[in-house]
Amino acid sequence: MMQNWTPQQLIQALNATTSLQLLDVRESWEYDIAHIENSTLIPLGQIMGRLDELDTSQTYVVICHHGVRSMHACYLLERAGFEVINLMGGIDLWAKTVDPSMPLY
Repeated sequence: MMQNWTPQQLIQALNATTSLQLLDVRESWEYDIAHIENSTLIPLGQIMGRLDELDTSQTYVVICHHGVRSMHACYLLERAGFEVINLMGGIDLWAKTVDPSMPLY
């Protein structure tokens, strides 16, 4: 079952473990503006065609701008057998609450 995490929950989990995979489903131009370090970029429109690049034994935290595209990606990934967590508020809320040095757009 898909979980929804706040940026605060994600930063706590990242500080506690390295086993989470960060999957950013925005477009490359958005990723170029701001992204969380060590995240993998696969735009939402490419997810289903690139499932072979993902490991079903991993848990993925899915990130977008505000949390809508990532929720859609989580739905698709969960149906394909992946363990997923949606980052609520996306990179925008992350920048506002965790990393204020990150550009907003």
